[in-house]
Order: sequence, then C-alpha cells, then structure tokens
Amino acid sequence: FKIGVTHDDFRLWCTTYPSPVFPVSVLQNGVKMTIEPPKGLRANIMGSFKGDPISDQDFYRSCTKPLEFGRLIYCLCFFHALIQERRLYGPLGWNIPY
Repeated sequence: FKIGVTHDDFRLWCTTYPSPVFPVSVLQNGVKMTIEPPKGLRANIMGSFKGDPISDQDFYRSCTKPLEFGRLIYCLCFFHALIQERRLYGPLGWNIPY
C-alpha cells in the first residue's frame, strides 16, 4: 500500500490471535473491537433473530417446509442462547442440579 494511493475510506478488518509470524505492531496500532453477547436469554434469542440471514424473510421462503424450518431455527437460537448464558457460571452451570 502506498500513502496517497489508498482510498480515504479504506478499512481493513482483521481477526487474529497473537502469532510469531504476524507483526505485533499491527495489533498494537490498530483499533480493537469486541462484541459481547447480550445479557439474558431473551435478549440473546432476539439478537439471533435480528441477525442475518435469519432476519430475511426470503431465507424462510427458500425452504419447502417453512413451519418445521422456523421451529428448527428457534430451537437452535434457544440452544445457542442457553449455552451462552450457562458458560458464565463455568463448571457450576453444568454440574449442579437445581
């Protein structure tokens, strides 16, 4: 890349772990961003339903069994939200009967 040739709106999104072959200066000088999962089961499920491709109605219309497909999507979103919530408790979230 040459300064002056690169467009002013150019942005590079990079996801990486520290590595001996990746320049540390790029990680140190870059803007860091994290995305935290929503708090609570309901917020997590709603966040999943508002994301792509689930929020797109054409996604549901592409299936030949929309009722079963919708139920499957809900179950997967619920399971994902449950896992996200339970992991906050560490080993206690899975081993202690309530």
